[in-house]
Amino acid sequence: MRAIWTGAISFGLVNVPVKLYSATEGRSVTLHQVHDRDGGRIHYERRCDVCGRLVPYEHIERAVVEDDETIVLTKEELDSLPQERSRDISVEEFVPSSQIDPILYDKSYFLEPAGKSPKAYVLLRRTLEKTERTAIVQFALRQRTHLAALRVHGDMLMLQTLRWPNEVRQPSFAALDEKVRISGKEMDLAASLVKSIASDFAPDEFHDEYQAELEKLIDAKIKQGDALDTDATFGEVEGAEGAEVIDLMEALKKSVKKSRATKRGGKTKKSPQKSSSQKSSSKSSAAKKSSAAKKTSGSSSTKSGGSSSRKRKSA
Repeated sequence: MRAIWTGAISFGLVNVPVKLYSATEGRSVTLHQVHDRDGGRIHYERRCDVCGRLVPYEHIERAVVEDDETIVLTKEELDSLPQERSRDISVEEFVPSSQIDPILYDKSYFLEPAGKSPKAYVLLRRTLEKTERTAIVQFALRQRTHLAALRVHGDMLMLQTLRWPNEVRQPSFAALDEKVRISGKEMDLAASLVKSIASDFAPDEFHDEYQAELEKLIDAKIKQGDALDTDATFGEVEGAEGAEVIDLMEALKKSVKKSRATKRGGKTKKSPQKSSSQKSSSKSSAAKKSSAAKKTSGSSSTKSGGSSSRKRKSA
């Protein structure tokens, strides 16, 4: 095990150096979602509802919803909040162990003595055991203040975080408000039933049958060779840039369609461009036409001039 926190239990002038360890761990088999055709991993996309694009982590902020309003809290604003970094497990009071409702218990941690001598640690453990009391403490873990119960567990001290009172729901069931009459014989029969199966609690006698059968199924499939290479189940996941490329392609396609539609519906059409040979032949024919026009113009002017001179002489 690896310590996740180091500090000291403090009450009065007494300090007990300790290390904190997680007391529990999950043993359930983790199941992933995959595509039934090729076994590819299924991913949950961080897609924005407004613009429809995939959003990378660096552009994700936190927010809280109050009625019909959403209040966005930036990283800078959250970092500005006071964070508890104390290394003390401060004892607030010692209470009878029976007064703590088990519904308040949350996570459990082992405490290991961390000082040069475990004397203070053992003294506190024996004192709690003898007085049958539990210490209610406050301590900081991951920059948050936690309420916890410091109690004896075997030959060591255990820290169990407690839920805050406003985190516990208040039940209200109409059926329990009805008056129920139970006879003495029914109570005696129920008591005898309890005695018939009464025993001391031994948690090792209980097993998770579902997990055991699930592990057998997995082992059998591995032996049959019915397994995939894990690396092959991961493809290229489209990020925010991929989404932008797709949007750009769609925009280009729409632009091309719109341009073609505009050309079809236009009134004037541009004549097709001529080739270089067509251009040269056009130029030569134009030159010929220009030369012929000049000759025609010259002859016409000579004729008109002759007739006018003749007219003047006759006059």
